[in-house]
Amino acid sequence: MSKRIDVQNLNVYYGDFLAVEDVNMEVEPRSITALIGPSGCGKSTFLRTLNRMHEVIPGARVEGKALLDGEDLYGASVDPVLVRRHVGMVFQRPNPFPTMSISENVLAGVRLNSKKISKSDAEGIVEQSLRGANLWNEVKDRLDRPGSSLSGGQQQRLCIARAIAVKPDVLLMDEPCSALDPISTLAIEDLMHELKSQYTIVIVTHNMQQAARVSDRTAFFNIAGTGKPGKLIEIDDTSVMFSSPRVQATEDYISGRFG
Repeated sequence: MSKRIDVQNLNVYYGDFLAVEDVNMEVEPRSITALIGPSGCGKSTFLRTLNRMHEVIPGARVEGKALLDGEDLYGASVDPVLVRRHVGMVFQRPNPFPTMSISENVLAGVRLNSKKISKSDAEGIVEQSLRGANLWNEVKDRLDRPGSSLSGGQQQRLCIARAIAVKPDVLLMDEPCSALDPISTLAIEDLMHELKSQYTIVIVTHNMQQAARVSDRTAFFNIAGTGKPGKLIEIDDTSVMFSSPRVQATEDYISGRFG
């Protein structure tokens, strides 16, 4: 578990439009990397390339390499479904399957990947995953209730439990707290700190304080103008990025002067 990501000369296209240009980035195992930058600068697009989720959009393609412990995720023989098993994703809005129970939500990805799973194994995965998402004690007596019956913060932790149930190496989080209240946000941030001991985590956030609180490294993306591609401007340890960034545009964005 927990693998290194190396991105080399990555360009992301939607049809003829170059959305993200020439990204080079290393993401260390068992760390949290935050992607920040103004709206439309390609943060979420770039994040989705790391588990090939952007491919669900017709005409989307990439050039360059995204390596997971040296293996190219875009290799000719690589199955995108397998990539998504190793690189899990949590989205901006909690999206539990509304017709499924809490336990079935946790098991959804596992059942997709496994032909058959015994009742005792299923129960073990449900408990382990919900404990991993700091949700077990809150829901252990109502596992048969619909996932949609939970509060927003609990639903997001349920989605995290669903993501870690398949035992991925990497967790991608696309603004996982933007739809949550401050208390639920704090619970997710605490959970991220716990999860990074086992997973490589990459998070997109618009919240500068959140990036400063949770991440080990921060990457700033920016866009030169309408119709121009997003670019990685700089990446460094979060403490350095927030105290003495090398590029003026980074400092302007972090200090709130634009973006």
